[in-house]
This record gives sequence, C-alpha cells and structure tokens, in this order.
Amino acid sequence: MPLPLDVLATPVTLSTHQAIGIPIALVGAIFLSVGAQLQHRGVAKVERASGGAAKGLKVGQMLRLLGRPSWVIGSAMLGLAIVFQLTSLSFAPLIVVQPLGAVALVVTAILNSRTTRQRLDRQSKRAILFCVGGVGLFVTVAALTATEPAITTGQLVTVLVILAFVFAIWLTAFLLFRTRIRALFYIIGAGFLYGFVATLAKVIINRIESSNFDALTFVCAAFLIAAGSLGGYFVQNAYSSGPPDLVIAGLTVVDPLVAVGVGVLVLGEASTAPWWAAIFYLAAGALAVYGVFQLAKHHPQASR
Repeated sequence: MPLPLDVLATPVTLSTHQAIGIPIALVGAIFLSVGAQLQHRGVAKVERASGGAAKGLKVGQMLRLLGRPSWVIGSAMLGLAIVFQLTSLSFAPLIVVQPLGAVALVVTAILNSRTTRQRLDRQSKRAILFCVGGVGLFVTVAALTATEPAITTGQLVTVLVILAFVFAIWLTAFLLFRTRIRALFYIIGAGFLYGFVATLAKVIINRIESSNFDALTFVCAAFLIAAGSLGGYFVQNAYSSGPPDLVIAGLTVVDPLVAVGVGVLVLGEASTAPWWAAIFYLAAGALAVYGVFQLAKHHPQASR
C-alpha cells in the first residue's frame, strides 16, 4: 500500500543505491555535450542558408532543421541525455545529480575548440574553471548533506504556480524584446525553464514510484512539455547567436541552480543540512554564475 504524500522519508545521507545515479548522470552529460555540438552545427547551416536568425528562428527555419542530419543526430543524442538524466533522478536526489551536467561544459569546450580550430584563451579557460569548480563544490556538499523526502501535494502545487509565473515572464519578455535579444537571454531563459523541467520530471518519477499516478500527475506532464518546448526553442536560438560551449555553460549552471533552488526551498531536500552547508551552496553557486558571465564576455566566438 503506498504511503500518503504528506509522509516524509527518513532523512539520510546519500546511500550506495542513490550513489548509482552519479555515474549515470555523468554519462548523460557526455551525450548532452555531443548533442549540443551537433545541434549547433545544424542551426548554423540553416542560419547561413536563410540569411541569419538575429530576431529568433522562424517556423520555416525550425522545420528546415529536420532536414539537417547533424541536427537530427544531435537531437537523438540529447534524447539519450534526457533518458540518462531521468534514470539518474530515479536513483538520487535532484540536488545531487542535476548539477553534474557541468561535465558537459568541459567536453563541449574541447569539441568546439577542435571543430572550429579556435583555441580558448586564458580568460575563457578560467571562466570554465569557475563554472565547473563551483558546480563541483556544490555537488560535493550536496552529496554529503542532501536528503530525499516524499513530495506533498501542496509542494507540487507550489512548484506549478511558480513555473506558470516564470513561463509567463520569459514568454512575455521574448515577445516584447525579441528584436534586441542576445544569446545570454536565451541561455538564461532556457536554463530557468529546464530547471523546472528537471524538477517536474523528478516529481513525476516520485509519484509513479509511490503509486500515486493521478490527475495532478498529468498536469505536471503538461507543464513539463510546455516548459520543455519553450526552453528548447530558446536553446536553438541561443545556438544561432552564441558558441555551443557558452550555451552549455549557461544551461549546466542556471538549470541546476534553479532545480536545486526549488529542491531546497520548496521540496525540502536540504531540510536537514547543517548551517555551514548553506554557505557553501551560496558560494559555489556564485562562482558558477560568475563563470558563465565571464565566458559570455571573453569567449572568442561570443561576438553577438
């Protein structure tokens, strides 16, 4: 018989079973980096063929992406990355596995540098180090202090309300200012939306495992699809106006910070963490965000 939603799991540190989610998430990060590189290549080809996409990719350009083998293969790679991510979430707390996507940043930076034959300068490498170092510190502290309580109905409704508000803000901003939008807007917007996608995916997995698959679960799935679709559109526009490693840098920092923020503030995944953990969380997040903005400023290909 399934436990009621309002019964919280016993607080424990990361178990051996939960730790299995870490290598699974790392494999997903590799698929993410390769998929991002291939998708970026497809978007660049479509952009060149249609005379640019500075004001956002149009419907015709999005459809033409389906005819680019590199973009299709990249999308398949991203699909595999999602499968591995969801699998990792079924093992470990969101606060632990979600930030591990930062590994994709290193792989993408190497791939992009070799593909374009344009070496990253010292400032760009330092920015990447800030991103990965900040996320690495975050994961280390989370692995030692995170718990995985059951998710109550009230918490879930709170997540959905916040997502609706965030979705409306980013969609409105895009419609009003699309002629002046640069890559960083798309990257941060997609990161916010994907952070909620990861959270809702974790919620759906939690409810299925507890045999609580009801109407609210379908609502979560609908919100997940809506946020994922807008986030995916933002990512394609980000590829057309910025290098893939900058896009991945933003996604692998903003996405987990949003997901972890929801996990901590709403879902209670750090409710039993000691006081010093909060200091490390804030410091690690600040380092990672600083790295993203520095990479956007100094990356050799971040000219638009």
